[in-house]
Amino acid sequence: MTPETTALIDSIDVTLNAGGMNTINIVLAFVMYGVALGIKPKMFVNVFKNPKSLILGMVSQLVILPLFTFLLALAFGKSISWTMALGMILVASCPGGNISNFMSSLSKANIELSVSLTAISTALAILMTPFNFWLYGNLYLHVAEVAGDVPHLAIPLWDVFKTIFILLGIPLTLGILTARYLPRVAEKLKKPLQWFSIIFFIAMVVLSFTGNLDAFMKCIKYIFLIVLVHNLLALSIGFGMGTFFKVPKKDRRTLTIETGIQNSGLGLVLLLGTSLFAGFPPHGGTLVITAWWGVWHIVSGLTISIIFNRYEFRKLLKNG
Repeated sequence: MTPETTALIDSIDVTLNAGGMNTINIVLAFVMYGVALGIKPKMFVNVFKNPKSLILGMVSQLVILPLFTFLLALAFGKSISWTMALGMILVASCPGGNISNFMSSLSKANIELSVSLTAISTALAILMTPFNFWLYGNLYLHVAEVAGDVPHLAIPLWDVFKTIFILLGIPLTLGILTARYLPRVAEKLKKPLQWFSIIFFIAMVVLSFTGNLDAFMKCIKYIFLIVLVHNLLALSIGFGMGTFFKVPKKDRRTLTIETGIQNSGLGLVLLLGTSLFAGFPPHGGTLVITAWWGVWHIVSGLTISIIFNRYEFRKLLKNG
């Protein structure tokens, strides 16, 4: 990647006023509330009786994915800028995506395991997201020997903690309570909110880059390839862990989807709504990687779900 391309990508800037940021925060909170509507305490009972797949999923998502993302960023070398590398690490540090349960359902995967992994990774994100981003972000900046005056990556812990808790913790709790005490309401709201989450994220990305459309279109081929490879890595980690440790096929599908679908919407909110990069002008590469990840994992998630679904359908026809 040429210095001119890097400069073009980093020139992409998105600024939102307080009203715009509050709107995004409220909508994202509703999206997480919709995810939690499918969570019922009894789901955890069966999963915890045989916790092997649950533990593998947590390790895949919270430990292996950030580590391998760091190694992938180093492997890309000069093909990516340090801002893009931080974007990759930020995405890998986020919890499971809010559409992973829908994808698991379409895949004929283990829904209880999917919901459990989403709920637990979301709860742990309050601590693990800032920790992983701080750890591997600083490690990358040190090991890659980034040229120029690049400041030390310091995480505004209270700012990030407060944002994640409000956007994930509170809606998750309210959604679980709704599913427990108002099951009919939860059932009616669940699917519409799942589709709303997909539409919301795409709309958020489109609106964010409206003022930078020319620059975005000129660099999309580079961003597309980076995110494609990174997402394939994430999907492969989940599938590989399930295969290596010989978990049931339904669980393997769930691990694949849960590791490959990341809550990059949270990443965008942390970038735009906190002081995470207050000392890092410019950081357009981080923003673009995070935003495009959110679009692409919908495409890849639907693709892998359809593949899993057709495999299961053919298996039923063969046995029937």
